[in-house]
Amino acid sequence: MKDTIETTVEASRALAAAGLTDMVWGHAAIRDPDGRGVWMKSAGWGFEEVAAETTVLVSPAGEVLGGQGKRHIEYPIHTEIMRRRPDVGCVVHTHAPALSAFASLNTELRPISHDGVLFSDPQVPRFTGTGALIATPELGGALAGALGDARACLMPQHGAVTVGPDAATAVMHAVLLERACRTQLLALAAGGPQVWSNEAEAAFKRDQIWNAEQVRAGYDYLVRSADRTRA
Repeated sequence: MKDTIETTVEASRALAAAGLTDMVWGHAAIRDPDGRGVWMKSAGWGFEEVAAETTVLVSPAGEVLGGQGKRHIEYPIHTEIMRRRPDVGCVVHTHAPALSAFASLNTELRPISHDGVLFSDPQVPRFTGTGALIATPELGGALAGALGDARACLMPQHGAVTVGPDAATAVMHAVLLERACRTQLLALAAGGPQVWSNEAEAAFKRDQIWNAEQVRAGYDYLVRSADRTRA
């Protein structure tokens, strides 16, 4: 349990270091190794503030089984995705403005940067069931359905969700998705992108640039950055 709590803290601080803090909203959740639910930060804390004493274990029914503090109302995002995706060990939900801005355009995300190749083929899905909070298991299940087996799902009028087998992957997917959306918004503001990687190059870059070793290197950098900030 100690390792899981430490991972929850680490993932939260890494998201803060990447600039994905939205005051006290947004969350990363880690699958409980004993199958009791998910570990996530308690409500009322920003990513950069999370510590072991501000994490909670939340059951699929929304009960706080361990830790201190209140749970986030959107816990079903995490519990319902993990219910349907046994391959997922971590779920991240963020509200970065670039995500909402890009999702509102209803246009495809092009692989115009290294970041974009992870979300272009197949195209990152969008959840259109609601732009409000995912506050019920039914809405969490609908979001999980929209996500399918993808790495991420845009949530128009809201933000995005990303997943991975571990915290490093899910956090990096959140960081890279936000960067890909922001880069394309810049290109659109300049008249629209004219060139981007074709399908073959995008596939090659996914393995060359975003293999497990490189994803971990990016995550470790964010963790070190968070540590420096707190020093």
